[in-house]
Order: sequence, then structure tokens, then C-alpha cells
Amino acid sequence: MDSCSKMNSQVEQIGRNLKSDWCFLEKIYDLLHEGNCLYVAKDEKIVDFKQPDEVMKLVNIKFSEEPTCNQKELLDEFRKVIKYSVKTNHPHFHNQLFGQMDPIGLAGAWITEALNTSSYTFEVAPVFSLIESEVLRKVCELCGYGNGDGIFAPGASMSNMYGMSLARYKFCPDVKTKGVFGMKPLVLFSSEESHYSFKKDAHWLGIGTDNCIAVKTNEKGQMLVSDLEEKIRRALKEDKQPFFVNATAGTTVLGAYDDLNAIADVCEKYNLWLHVDAAHGGSVILSKNNRHLMSGIERTNSMAWNPHKALGTPLQCSMFLTKEKDLLPQCNSTDAKYLFQQDKFYDVSYDTGNKSLQCGRKIDAFKFWSMLKYRGTGGLGDLVDHVITMSKLFTEKVKSREGFRLVQDNFQYTNVCFWYIPKHMRNKEENDKWRQELWTVAPKIKEQMVRSGSIMVGYSPLAYRGLGNFIRMVFTCFPVLEEVELDFILDKIEELGEMAFNNNSCTSTSNGFIKNGYH
Repeated sequence: MDSCSKMNSQVEQIGRNLKSDWCFLEKIYDLLHEGNCLYVAKDEKIVDFKQPDEVMKLVNIKFSEEPTCNQKELLDEFRKVIKYSVKTNHPHFHNQLFGQMDPIGLAGAWITEALNTSSYTFEVAPVFSLIESEVLRKVCELCGYGNGDGIFAPGASMSNMYGMSLARYKFCPDVKTKGVFGMKPLVLFSSEESHYSFKKDAHWLGIGTDNCIAVKTNEKGQMLVSDLEEKIRRALKEDKQPFFVNATAGTTVLGAYDDLNAIADVCEKYNLWLHVDAAHGGSVILSKNNRHLMSGIERTNSMAWNPHKALGTPLQCSMFLTKEKDLLPQCNSTDAKYLFQQDKFYDVSYDTGNKSLQCGRKIDAFKFWSMLKYRGTGGLGDLVDHVITMSKLFTEKVKSREGFRLVQDNFQYTNVCFWYIPKHMRNKEENDKWRQELWTVAPKIKEQMVRSGSIMVGYSPLAYRGLGNFIRMVFTCFPVLEEVELDFILDKIEELGEMAFNNNSCTSTSNGFIKNGYH
């Protein structure tokens, strides 16, 4: 059989099997329930952890030119993939800035995946483009952006880069066509507590990481406005061009909110673009009792927010918002007439491709819209207030519990950072050697968590403060926790902390400053 005949034979076989392949999907929902991916019971494991070489043996990851399995065998492979994956819907999964999904959001995600379209034009996404427009309009209204604009993006790192790119274009529109050649070095400012994406974005936009200036923070992790102004003045003296300031609403580790009004005063004084990275903490704009944490948001130029974090919208769901109505298309349009024709038979203002850095774009707005329709902004706001209340109660429990010590006295959002001090370390001189040992405790507890599969909570250092690893507990709206769960978390950390030091097989950590992923 020649290669052409062989190819045609394979194609014909695929065509004959398509109906059966679509029916195969009916088995997947049952598999997700069977594998405890959706509603996960508390006594189930969060993860059946295996080392990479073990996973390679247990799951047949390899594939080849020819098919290597039939539907039944593929279903078995799916079953193993689920078995050895982390169940983020588990009620004791608190490892990231996101937790359990809202099932209503998942329903929306399934619909968008099945319809498999892109959100760049009304032509291929007639309902979804209107929904995205309405969600962005409403959130702009909540932020006080009036006639603002926005776009959904693949994560906050990209949303933050939108802000930086718009700020640069607003400062110098010629940069779009002529580039940064011959310009003074552009300088941006972000706190030492802020997300690493600003250095990455500075690199991608040709600004350079050396021109991403870290601003000092206070004991709560908030940007020191006096240091911001001092560093702006220093950059001007060095004949550089400040253009962009990032404020953070809910820092990754401590959950701190920068003072937006005070920073806005400085930005207005020096004519700088003020962006807010609210990826983690932006959900308080829906809150009745805690919205004050973002007081001054209406004075900013742009904002990034991830509903997939605290609110439980399925990953990924990130939006970029700006007060500037027409700046996104001006900055990002390249006049692609083959896709964004202006002589179409409908209102082309609903074609969003010219605003976006992407061409193909997932329908992320629909997942969030489904939740907003079902729960309302008020219902989601109540969940935000509840989870903040739970985090405050948890903080008080940590304060009063023997063997636990807070990293700081109070936290603004849902992050609670603390050390567990094992019994053998208590009532001893707290010298450098003692602290170095303390900083190995959190990674050892984490190892016990993962190996047991009973609970997952993150840990982090704050190297710029000279602090090694501590436990970082982040509360999210889902699961909806009650007080008894807070006691379970602390009991389990204490149990695993003692177990870690009574288990000789536990891997030791020589350096307390373990690098930990932010998301």
C-alpha cells in the first residue's frame, strides 16, 4: 500500500469512528465522578503522590505515529491520570491562591469548551462577545471607571503587561511604530512585595529588568509612598523617564493592600500611569464590608483581576480593565483586514480582536458570567465577606494556640502567615541556629501533607525581610468553611509537624529560603 493510500485509509477510519468518538464523551462525566474530581469527600486523598519516575511507570505517557490504544484503553489511561493528579476541589486543598471551583462556573466552562469558538469577533461568538462586553462594563462600573474598557486575558501576568503596554503607548504613541530606540530609558516602580510578573513584562516589552525599581514596604507589606517618591526623583536625576507605577491589592504572600489614594497623589504629581495588580485581592470590589481595602481604585488608570482566585471561577479567568475608553484598540490594533473587516453586515464594535494581544482567545468571560447570573454580585460579595471573616477568626486561633506564631500581628485579606514551632524547639534560646532550624519546619510539614494526601497548604519565605520559610494559609470562597474546619487545619499542621521530626525518612532542608511558586 503506497503512502497516499495508507493515509486515505487512516482518514476513512477516523471518519467512520467519529460518531463513536462523540458518544465516548458520555463516559467522561461518569469517570470524573468515579475519580472524585468534582465533589470530593473530606476523607478522600487530595493527591496520591508519586515521584516523576514512578508516574512515568504508572501512566503510559508515550505515544507514536500509530494509535497506541482503543477507547477502553484510553479510558483506563484517563483513570490513571485522574488518580495521580491533585484534586483541587478537595475541601482541604488550600495550597494556592485558588481553591475549590464554583460548580456553576464549571458548567459554563463545559459549554464554552463544547462550542469551541474564539472570542475575537461577533461573527463566531455572537452571544459570548456580548456577554464579555457586559461583564467588563459592569466591573468597570464597580471600579468607578465610567466609560472604561477591558479585555479577558490568559492570567494576571498578561493582564499586568497590558497595563504596562498601554502606559507606554499613552506616554509615547510613536513607540508602536518606531520602538524604544533613541528614547530615554523608561522606568517603572512596584513594591518589593509585588508579583514577579512585572520584571518579566519589563523584559518582554524591552524596558529591561534593571528599570523595574523595587519600592520598600512597611511592616504590613504595603508600599512606602515616601520611598516611591524618592525613587521617582532619583530616576529623574539619572535622566531616566518614569512612566508607570504598579500598586498591589492583595500581595501574594502577605495579602497586603497598597494605599491607592496616597499612591495616586504621587502619580498625579509626576504624571505617571497608575496600574493596580488586584489579581489576588480584587474580589473585594464585590464586598459590602471590605470594599474599603480598595479605596481610591477610581483614581487609577488600569487594573488586573483574577476571579479564578478567591471566587472559584474555573481556571483561567483573568481580566484587564482600563479607564481609557479607546486606548486598547489604538495601542494593539494592526489593521488585520482579513479578519477584522470594517464593512461587515453587523456592528463591528463588538469585534474585540483589535483590542487584544492575542488572536484566538478562550471564552473566559462566560464562566464568570454564569456565576454572576446565578449568585449575583451581592451573593459573591457575601462569600468574600465570609471568607475574610474566617481568615480573621483563624488568625485569632493561631495567636492563642501553643506552638504557633504569626509572621505579623494582622493581615488585611485572606492570607494568614505563621510558623509552627515543634515541641522540641520550644522554650529554647531563639538564636540564629534556632531560626535556621525553624525555617526548615514548613517544608517538612508540607512533605508530610503531600505524602499523606490529607491537606495541602503552601509555604513561603520573605527573603527581603530576612525571613525563612513559614506556612502561608490562603482562604478562598470555595469551599465555604465553618469554624470547625479552622481547628482541623491547625490540628493537622500540629500533627504533621510532630510527625515530620519523628520520621527519620523525612527529607531535610538545609536552607530555609526555599523558592516557592506564586500561583
